[in-house]
Amino acid sequence: MSTTLLNERRYRELLDVTLPVAIRTEEDYHRMLGATATIMEKPEDEISEEEGRLLEMLSILIDEYENRVHPLPKAEPHKMLAYLLEEKDMKPSDLWTILPKSRVSEILSGKRSISKAQAKQLAGLFRVPVDLFL
Repeated sequence: MSTTLLNERRYRELLDVTLPVAIRTEEDYHRMLGATATIMEKPEDEISEEEGRLLEMLSILIDEYENRVHPLPKAEPHKMLAYLLEEKDMKPSDLWTILPKSRVSEILSGKRSISKAQAKQLAGLFRVPVDLFL
């Protein structure tokens, strides 16, 4: 995404096409997801400032709706980690870039807790709130 100034006319055109709204229905939700997917299909360096701003707004609207209507289940941190690994079709070895190899199996088995620093890294990797791992 570029760091140029916002082109107001172009941004208004994007808003007219997308019509972002507070999401109240599944139809609104799927429409906002579709608009988000359209922008995200582009390589990052080809996303205009206007598209980036729209993407940011859509992400906020989608996140708020998902947290309200489809909240993540409350689970023990190690079970949540295992769940997210399965959902993302990842292996425990995929965590080795952020967790020591020896800790991954201990955490997943519940023998060791997740530290605050590790929780932040996991939250960044999975794009979920940190408190899921604490």
